[in-house]
Amino acid sequence: MASDHYFTGVPGTELKLRTVSVRLSGQEYELTTANGIFSPDRIDPGTAVLLANTPEPPAQGNFLDLGCGWGPISLTLALEAPGAHIWAVDVNERALELLRTNAAKLGLTNITAVLPDEVPEDIQFRTLWSNPPIRVGKAELHAMLERWLPRLEPGSDAWLVVQRNLGSDSLHRWLQETFEDFDVTKEAISKGYRVMRALRAAN
Repeated sequence: MASDHYFTGVPGTELKLRTVSVRLSGQEYELTTANGIFSPDRIDPGTAVLLANTPEPPAQGNFLDLGCGWGPISLTLALEAPGAHIWAVDVNERALELLRTNAAKLGLTNITAVLPDEVPEDIQFRTLWSNPPIRVGKAELHAMLERWLPRLEPGSDAWLVVQRNLGSDSLHRWLQETFEDFDVTKEAISKGYRVMRALRAAN
């Protein structure tokens, strides 16, 4: 179906697998992607900017990759923090299955790829990394962040990358106005993208 988007729950197009060579956490890997998902041919430039401008993740805890796609963020987090558990969330079931495939290929057992409603309600997160799906629209994006940011543990942070011409500045202002217990800062500007950190107060 021509109307399929990467945020379609179950893509209607026939599955066509492909192999991509990508560099994650300093190493080259051959991973599996497919049509009907976000950025199937490469690591999206925004995701690459995020991964290049984030600090080493905490050693342990529950992490959240919001809008995980085929998995470059989740896989990186799992490689760099083997003692952590990464919850990879997406609405696209094809993307989730590809991430499971890629995690198995890399021998990673600390990733759980699930639909949003499948994350247990009592779990809080030590960090959240996301290249959020801006094109779903502002209302949907805001609802997504209002759902997940409050689930960060006190003193924990979220790292977001947004293209400048797709509203990074307005999103920054909205985050600061909406989440009074978060300090939102611009941490990097690269290739037309802004990397933002939302740090939750420790108490």
